[in-house]
Amino acid sequence: MHVVTHLLAGWCAGAATRRTGRDLALAAWAGAAPDLDGVGLIVDAATRRLGMAETDWYSWHHVYGHGLPAALAIAGLVAVAAKHKLRAALAAFLTVHLHLLGDIVGSRGADPRDVWEISYLSPFSDALHVAWRGQWQVVGWQNTTITAALFALSLVLTVRYGTSLAGLVSARADRAVADTLRARWAQLRGRPRPAA
Repeated sequence: MHVVTHLLAGWCAGAATRRTGRDLALAAWAGAAPDLDGVGLIVDAATRRLGMAETDWYSWHHVYGHGLPAALAIAGLVAVAAKHKLRAALAAFLTVHLHLLGDIVGSRGADPRDVWEISYLSPFSDALHVAWRGQWQVVGWQNTTITAALFALSLVLTVRYGTSLAGLVSARADRAVADTLRARWAQLRGRPRPAA
């Protein structure tokens, strides 16, 4: 799945469990963090474009960030930065696993045989591989539909709990977006604005 889908899934999972502020943002970013091991794609493209010696850093994708060791490390980092340390670490552990599930079901390439598998204990062991042969394409309609549904859910959760996706980058923007959406929703329903 795309990193935006993973970020939305992490945010929705965190918001649905009534996380707010920094802890919610940390849970959401944790859901996207496994794809940091894919940054090699940029390095590989840059070296090719600049005529430098070829690199193969993208081969690390799904090796270092997509397994139990990464989930534990990400949860530990979140615990250090979070207000409610244990709850935030558990939320991060969950959102990393939502990421893994999303990749298992929706990260296939163009060829039906190009199924991405997760080596769950990587990089320490290759003993446990997880794959699904029914995996759909990363650019398939299923992922687009899931992304749209998660965005719609994020709007519902914003109205319900008074926190928005804008909180991923700014508390002030979060408040402004959440207040605006809640006020518009109240107007549509013909009711007074919900309390913050």
